[in-house]
Amino acid sequence: MSIVLLGIESSCDDTSASILKDGVILSNCVANQEVHKLYGGVVPEVASRAHQVNIIPVVDQAIKKAGIQKSDITAVAFTRGPGLIGSLIVGVSFAKSFAMSLGIPIIEVNHMQAHVLAHFAEDPKPKFPFLCLTVSGGHTQIIKVKDHLTMEVLGETIDDAAGEAFDKTGKLLGLDYPAGPLIDKFAKEGKAVFDFPEPKIPELNFSFSGLKTSILYFLKKNIKEDPDFIKKNLNDICASVQDRIVSILITKLKRAAKETGIKEVAIAGGVSANSALRSTLTQTGEELDWNTYIPRFEFCTDNAAMIAVTGYYKYMMGEFAEQDVSPTARYSFSLRSKSDEG
Repeated sequence: MSIVLLGIESSCDDTSASILKDGVILSNCVANQEVHKLYGGVVPEVASRAHQVNIIPVVDQAIKKAGIQKSDITAVAFTRGPGLIGSLIVGVSFAKSFAMSLGIPIIEVNHMQAHVLAHFAEDPKPKFPFLCLTVSGGHTQIIKVKDHLTMEVLGETIDDAAGEAFDKTGKLLGLDYPAGPLIDKFAKEGKAVFDFPEPKIPELNFSFSGLKTSILYFLKKNIKEDPDFIKKNLNDICASVQDRIVSILITKLKRAAKETGIKEVAIAGGVSANSALRSTLTQTGEELDWNTYIPRFEFCTDNAAMIAVTGYYKYMMGEFAEQDVSPTARYSFSLRSKSDEG
């Protein structure tokens, strides 16, 4: 009998549904929420209301695109957390109700674990063990991946995430939200001529709050001298900020690879769509003889395919959730598969 999973992702402002059959993604549909650009960031209440509007059409689209019937689905995997609690409630409630109506099991998924396992949505797939740098608006982590369900966080941000540094910088520059893709775009036309400090954080942890502060003071000082400073130097500012953020990430990743001796290296999460990070990882991999893995753009941002993939491996291990499961805004990443418990 085939294993057919419906994956549901609703951790932030994207509503996504995916169908997976025997480990192969058949569909991956996403409904975005453009309204947040008006506010310069995601408004939780607005996001949760939009999820309520989008979730049924998106699930229907995913089922039709996959060419299956609802009755073919054998389990529902969903994001339990971390994320915005109002957004999570919509996805979790729908998943539980949908599964109950069909009499099939449910599988809870950690959103950050799913970003790592997005690498198993298609070939080529990393070999175990591998290192994965997960970078998004809310998280920055270096993870040692021992198998599909056993992961260890080697380092993480002690304050702000890399994605937040991009977005906050964009706000200072007067760019629309989300600013990350815009900074990437403008940086291609500029040069990293402005020097921003690289924080001296111990071990494999990260910090981006100091960088954000230095960018703020840098802009204030130069705008005071020339009110048109940003307009005249936008491309170079973006290139300089992006260059520093990427250097911070890659420096720590190189240290993790050296300390662990692991040469299978991957990136994941929304910021892994950044062209400078992708090219720098590839170049670093060639220099250090790494096997590098970079997901396609559709598997970098929040998507249900990664939820379905994670659900598939948990299904194979018999790791099902109960109907009384509830969403959680904070979800520990200290995960072990049942086969490793003892």
